[in-house]
Amino acid sequence: MGSVSIGLIHHPVVNKYNEVVTSSVTTIDVHDIARLCRTYGAATLYVVTPLKPQQRLVERVMKHWTQGFGGEYNPDRKEALTLVKVVDTIDDMMDNLSLDSDRVTVAVTSARDADSSVSFAEGRASLEQAEKSVILFGTAHGLDASVVEKADIRIEPVKGIDNYNHLPVRCAAAIIMDRLLGRGDLEKKR
Repeated sequence: MGSVSIGLIHHPVVNKYNEVVTSSVTTIDVHDIARLCRTYGAATLYVVTPLKPQQRLVERVMKHWTQGFGGEYNPDRKEALTLVKVVDTIDDMMDNLSLDSDRVTVAVTSARDADSSVSFAEGRASLEQAEKSVILFGTAHGLDASVVEKADIRIEPVKGIDNYNHLPVRCAAAIIMDRLLGRGDLEKKR
């Protein structure tokens, strides 16, 4: 598998009325998904938000854990948070990813099923063929359709025991990253 990065998208995402919004950054998501990235070998966690106060919040948290007392107190968290980059837009993220690669494969996730969704096994196989890829996770009520439509791969939703499907993004990211990037056998996990 080539280099894989993660995008934690705060804009453009939709609210429960399917209106395009910018969601607030939750610092625990940044902490936890950075640790997931380190655990599963992702190259970078991009936090995508155009809101300058939200960017400063993430940068302040990162500074505490990478340069301040927090880094001395918890070196594992320091190591994980060094993977975080904050950018204004998905285009900025893609420009950064494209610096040393002509082609970046984009995979999106969604709690909503679609005919175009591929299984975790198919998604994993596609990512294994890619030189460089990024998996996008939407916050709020998910990625806007404009993002989903441009993706190369749409991963099937995580399915629980019934129709309820409203996982926190960090939980969904853990499950999906394990299925796409983990060492376990997918067929045994189903």
